[in-house]
Amino acid sequence: MSRRRWLALLVVAVVAGIVATAAAPARAAAAAAQIWAPFVLVMGLLLIGAAADADGLFVAAGGRLARLPGRPVLLYVAALGLVAAVTAVLNLDTAVVFVTPVLLAAAASRGIDAAAFLYGSVAMCNSASLILPGANLTNLMVLGHGHVSGATYALRMAPASAAAVLVTGAVRTALFHRSLRADAAVAGAGAGAPRLLLGPGVVATAGATLLVLLTRESALPVLVLGVAAVLVSRRLGRLGQRRLRAAVNVRPLLLLFLVALALGTLARSWSGPTHLLAGTAPWESAALAAVSAVLVNNLPAAALFSAHASADVRALLVGLDVGPNLAVTGALSALLWLRIARTAGQRPSPRTYSLVGLAVAPLSMAAAIVALRLFSLGRL
Repeated sequence: MSRRRWLALLVVAVVAGIVATAAAPARAAAAAAQIWAPFVLVMGLLLIGAAADADGLFVAAGGRLARLPGRPVLLYVAALGLVAAVTAVLNLDTAVVFVTPVLLAAAASRGIDAAAFLYGSVAMCNSASLILPGANLTNLMVLGHGHVSGATYALRMAPASAAAVLVTGAVRTALFHRSLRADAAVAGAGAGAPRLLLGPGVVATAGATLLVLLTRESALPVLVLGVAAVLVSRRLGRLGQRRLRAAVNVRPLLLLFLVALALGTLARSWSGPTHLLAGTAPWESAALAAVSAVLVNNLPAAALFSAHASADVRALLVGLDVGPNLAVTGALSALLWLRIARTAGQRPSPRTYSLVGLAVAPLSMAAAIVALRLFSLGRL
């Protein structure tokens, strides 16, 4: 998106935030209290991701992927597994920014069509963002009333997250099966795995994982850890200013924060969204959340639906996290994916994204809802 368009959207968001705050300052303060921590946490995870990238964590993982023996489909499945792991630990936006180029390079080194890896990366990021609370901003915003620990969240969402990840991987593999053929001229020509440096990014990644799992309010500690990791990495000469700025783009986060603030304030004056969810079945809640995410992005939608505590938010999270696979407007991850893909020399198509998403998202959400019904491990 051009700088002029970003500026125009930012001005609209600032005006909306100011109007909401002036019209209902107490409600705006309550909305801000609910949504500030998720944005701070994601900023910390993006900083940690930049430091981990400087340590060679993602490139080393991609290099080992490219050297896996066997058919290209096995490489593809392993690549989606890597995306899911990075998403769970370091947030889906971090995974999109740092892992997508690595997967494209791994595919190129084996002579495989990049399309499967390009579209599979962002889809798995969205589906795998159900695994841990810090994996998606929407999880933290919706859970703002409950103060649930990361371990408790992971346990109670395990059926849904496992189902969404497995179905997304299976359907994507089936859809792109024919394109997962290696060029005989370059098959097996993957370069040696790059060296992984044990540095501040790797250490901070492990620390952030423990903080998210073991603490209920990890936003500020993770941000401090991210800032420290970046400072040490820069001191070691591994992370340049340009590389850091490209990895940590504050503009979309600020834009979505202001929109979420405005909608969160509105929801505290208008109980329509809460009442609408109260009378729906789980599959209806997931579908409503998915459509809302596509229309206004899942972060503002989360602010709108979570202004008041809900009896059970698991179905809502399924729609907000997995639903954005329907269109690039659904999540920040898809907008970042468009930019990163173009930077890597690809030509991502929002139309193809949606066509494939129409085959994947409903099946993934349905599987997640069924898993919650069959293996209920408690509400959040």
